[in-house]
Amino acid sequence: MPPANSRTARPKGLHIATAAVLITAVTAGVASARPHRTTQPLPSASGSPSATADPSSTSGLNDPHMKDIAQQLVSSAENSSLNWKAQFAYIEDIKDGRGYTGGIIGFCSGTGDMLDLVKHYEQLKPGNPLSKYLPVLQKVNGSASHSGLDPDFVSDWKKAAQDPAFQQAQTNERDRVYFNPAVMQAQTDGLHALGQFAYYDAIVMHGPGDEPVSFGGIRAAAMKKARTPAQGGDEKTYLAAFLDARRAAMKTEAAHEETDRVDTEQEVFLRAGNLDLHTPLVWKVYGESYRIDN
Repeated sequence: MPPANSRTARPKGLHIATAAVLITAVTAGVASARPHRTTQPLPSASGSPSATADPSSTSGLNDPHMKDIAQQLVSSAENSSLNWKAQFAYIEDIKDGRGYTGGIIGFCSGTGDMLDLVKHYEQLKPGNPLSKYLPVLQKVNGSASHSGLDPDFVSDWKKAAQDPAFQQAQTNERDRVYFNPAVMQAQTDGLHALGQFAYYDAIVMHGPGDEPVSFGGIRAAAMKKARTPAQGGDEKTYLAAFLDARRAAMKTEAAHEETDRVDTEQEVFLRAGNLDLHTPLVWKVYGESYRIDN
């Protein structure tokens, strides 16, 4: 059984790009349901909350260009595409026990974050195309059920995806729940852009929390093997331990067992010593090749 806050990437067979396609990007201007994800502060290296860290005070993924690169890297694994902005309209049931999965970060109707997203959309634009689904999303939360969502939820989601307010709601919730906490914790741990991305990708797939196969559990396992740079440790050694712990966590669940996003992406950058994610970046995920040039 997966942990309460784990996430599942879209299965290889459902990726939307053609296999073995080389994509050049030039950056432009569980088998059972999970309870609602929480956004509690992640523990810092010293054990105190990391929320006091100022993510704007350091470089790395806080730079808009680097943040966009991080979104492309995640999208290569989640969508087989570097065009993450094309994923606002994405929605389908990938048969992982989490109901519908949709949007730029894989919000799920069965896990609470899709409910939070639609609530935020309602705050930004009351009476939007998804407003009528708020009571239904509350009812199906914690299950894979489509009851009350079908037959029009998918088409209404795609309609809403054309609305700048819904796009803004998705980016806001991505940042609030996943990106900001991950980058903030990585900076507290003294990590450069690669480590910040490794934390972000882990929290996207596994969710926040302290369970052994959640982000917090993975980080804790890594810290038993190596010290973070903030603790005086070597950054490459610590990141190797973190990726080992991440890989071990992924292999505990069938939906995560393909570890390409670690083996042929993040570990490639680490072996090259590219802690700052300097371009060009070249990697593979699920047999497909990608490249980001500057």
